[in-house]
This record gives sequence, structure tokens and C-alpha cells, in this order.
Amino acid sequence: MRIAIVTDAWEPQVNGVVRTLQSVRRVLESQGHQVTVISPDLFYSLPCPTYPEIRLALARVAEVGAMLDDFRPNAIHLATEGPLCVAARRWCIRHGLPFTTAYHTQFPDYVSARSGVPAEWIWRYIRWFHAPSQAILASTPSIRQSLVEHGLTKVKHWGRGVDLANFRPGLEPHPRMAGLEGPVQLYVGRVAVEKNLEAFLKTTHPGTKVVVGDGPARASLEARFPEAKFLGPMFGAELAQAYAAADVFVFPSKTDTFGLVMIEALACGVPVAAYPVTGPIDVLTPETGAMDTDLTAAIAQALTRDPKACADYGRGFTWEASARQFLGALWPMDDQEEAA
Repeated sequence: MRIAIVTDAWEPQVNGVVRTLQSVRRVLESQGHQVTVISPDLFYSLPCPTYPEIRLALARVAEVGAMLDDFRPNAIHLATEGPLCVAARRWCIRHGLPFTTAYHTQFPDYVSARSGVPAEWIWRYIRWFHAPSQAILASTPSIRQSLVEHGLTKVKHWGRGVDLANFRPGLEPHPRMAGLEGPVQLYVGRVAVEKNLEAFLKTTHPGTKVVVGDGPARASLEARFPEAKFLGPMFGAELAQAYAAADVFVFPSKTDTFGLVMIEALACGVPVAAYPVTGPIDVLTPETGAMDTDLTAAIAQALTRDPKACADYGRGFTWEASARQFLGALWPMDDQEEAA
């Protein structure tokens, strides 16, 4: 099958959307499918206001359409709600080509957190963007319910996976985390306002707080919370060692739709503490984590969970299963020649 993925989130960005698309693409290609990714690096782009790490592609509809025509896909997937996917959406509608979309991020809450714009205003745009889609891919039941409540009913499940070759129990702890006063409480992800990292850094449970990742809020948070250890970004085997050095993983975000880092931590045998919000409520079980409106209380509860139960549960999330769900949700064209 020839699959075209259009996305406004791609390398060198480091986030769950990019990692999901990269991982699923690898599995699909290993199965013999041909996958092309139309991404911002192929066009002239500008930094996103308030979020310069994200580049906004200045792509004309005809340019994106020409790329789709050249590839002649059997199915088209629009992964994000940014300008590049808007251009692809217009091309598909203009030429009667079916496509699927995905809801990766609590975009209305995210924009509201960064700009103060009411979330419901952003939902109007979300409804407009996704309404013509043949199917909207969502990672959890609560996200599905949120979309349905906002009038978007053509939702299909698309779960997430873990690189089990890297993220597994029994690894040597990261040397930069050796000798820290325990319990070691770890956060992994972007250091940005929408991740609610300040809530974690203000918790009062004894031990050491460690932040792995980078982002626009890092400098100010490092200055305000000098007792926390900010280790910068880590990937692959090095990141797995950071999980291995932790006693509990803390996920303070209230705007994520899933949270890949939670299942990576679990696969390493590390329990998770979180708020009872979308993402954690769909991923965590009573045996593998704790959720509480008081994050300090959640940390204390999570520390009592059995690491083996966490690792056993984490192994159930695979990219092969995720790719299978993605493939099953695509909407093949009746005639491949229509895209030519």
C-alpha cells in the first residue's frame, strides 16, 4: 500500500507526535508498505509565535497537491491541524480525495494555556478541520468521548507503543543520576508551560526531582527551582537508563491526549504519578500508578506500586499493534489513478 502522511510536526522537533509517526512508519515500511511524509522541512517555514522550535510551513495548496500526485497514494493521512495539513486538506476536498486525520494533542487547551484564548474558540477550528475526514484517529476512549461531545463522531482508535528493545526493566541506572537522594522523582518531556511542569517542581515529597528534556521554560524553571536536577534531552538507551534510575515517574500534564513517556517508564518498571485527567486515566491502572488531584499524594501512592507489575503491563504496548490499528483506520481510494 502507498501511504501519504502529511504533518506539521516532524524532525528536528522532539515530541510524541513525531515519535509516533516515525515509529509507525518504520513498522509499515518493514511490512512492505511505501510511506512518504510531507513535512515542514520540505518548504520555506517561519517559527511559530511563542513556540519557535515549531516551524510553520508556508506551502501553497498546489505545491502540496503536486507532491501527492507524484506519489500516487492509495491512502492519505493528515496528522496535524497546522498550515501544511490545511493545504493538503484543501487539495483533497477540491479533487474529491478521501483522507483521515488524527487528534494527537489537546490543541484547544494547549493554545489556551499559551495565549489565553478561550478553548471553545479553538474547538470551532478543530471541528472545521476534522469534519470532512473519513475517520479521526484518537488514542484513548476519553479523547474519543471529547471529540464526540464536540460534534466529531467518526472516531477510530489508534493506540501507542513502546520500543521494548530499549525500554525494559533491569537496566543500569544513568550515571548522572547516581547517588541522588531518594526517592528519585523523574519527569521526561518538553519543558514548556503547557506541560504543567511547575506543578511537579512544587510538590513536597522528600527526595530528588529530576527533569529530562528541554524547552522554552527551562531557564526560568531552573532559576526558580535550583534544588531540581535539569539534565537536558536524552534519547534511546540513555533515556532508558534515566528511567532505570528513577523510583517514580511524574506526569503533571493536563493537556496531553496520551503520554508516550508514561508507558516508556512503565516498561522500565517505574510506576507513574499523575493527575486524574485525559491520558493518565486511560493508560494507568491501580497496580501501575496513582492519580490524585494532589500530585504530592499521587507520588506517595505510586511509590508503593510493584515495579514488576509495571513492567509486565508496559510490555503490552507495542508499535506493531499501533501500526496495525493505523493501517486499519486508513481510507483507501476507490481507484489509485484518481490521485494521479
